[in-house]
Amino acid sequence: MRGKYAKLNIDKTYLITGAAGFIGFHLSKRLLDEGCTVIGLDNLNEYYDVNLKKARLEIIENYDSFKFICADLQDKEALEKVFIENKIDIVVNMAAQAGVRYSISNPDIYIQSNIVGFLNLLEICRHNNIEHLVYASSSSVYGMNINMPFSVHHNVDHPISLYAATKKSNELMAHTYSHLYELPTTGLRFFTVYGPWGRPDMALFLFTDAIINDRPIKVFNNGKMKRDFTYIDDIVEGVVSLLNKPPKPNKEWNMHMADPGTSSAPYRIYNIGNNRPVDLMEFIETIEEKIGKKAKKEFLPLQDGDVPMTYAEVDDLIKDVGFKPETNINIGIGKFVEWYKEYYQR
Repeated sequence: MRGKYAKLNIDKTYLITGAAGFIGFHLSKRLLDEGCTVIGLDNLNEYYDVNLKKARLEIIENYDSFKFICADLQDKEALEKVFIENKIDIVVNMAAQAGVRYSISNPDIYIQSNIVGFLNLLEICRHNNIEHLVYASSSSVYGMNINMPFSVHHNVDHPISLYAATKKSNELMAHTYSHLYELPTTGLRFFTVYGPWGRPDMALFLFTDAIINDRPIKVFNNGKMKRDFTYIDDIVEGVVSLLNKPPKPNKEWNMHMADPGTSSAPYRIYNIGNNRPVDLMEFIETIEEKIGKKAKKEFLPLQDGDVPMTYAEVDDLIKDVGFKPETNINIGIGKFVEWYKEYYQR
């Protein structure tokens, strides 16, 4: 179901943090294609191949209405300078230290990037009268929840990775600033994003790379997993549909029956997922079909921090902006494999 294409205000200036990242790059390109002015910020860290980030950046730096700033959200002085030198109207925070499993072995990085960095951004947004702060949360916040599909109106107090805990913290921090300073904030819980230019630490990239290079793939929980795989174009469309719709206080919000998804403050949370969990083995079979080669599989137990299933309820997204992600894995995986082969000349 398409709200296609959501109307963007091209008179606004958009700051996108994490602009060289997977989602930040695609979002920046979409806004630039629409004629918007985009300030892109990224620290180009080495969590994964910096050359891939630079290759994404090369594409969007060709637009006259794009300006790139290499800076880190943890550097408050550098961040303040960005806002002083540019009249920014809307902020989209896609910068974060990603990775569920990496957060178990490298916890300090997540606190600095996802908590300290986000606090700096909140502070600067409220002092610069930003019209709307949109930020990436994650389906990982649902943690030990077993009620399916996952709803933004469910309680999410039981994360099982530090990454998930930092994303839940972002939602709480944003609510505080919405309540205290009337800063409109919208948190977006993304569900297993995939597609061209995707991250090398994600399953689709790992599987494709291993199969093409004749290495075995690691299949966790013995393949008994389901994921709500969401194609990158659908993620971007969901974000764009909400950019120029800053939340308003929910006048019907009742503190005696507190709804986690809305508030008496200008604060909202949305799931952006495909609303159709796919078996991991079906996902792998589709990759094999698109590559034209069978995978060598190494079956392993469930990893720490992982959950067996994710499933997004997107009723609020449909109701508020008329959009529902709909790209199926047959199309999405096909586009990724085409990109991979072209980019790596395989």
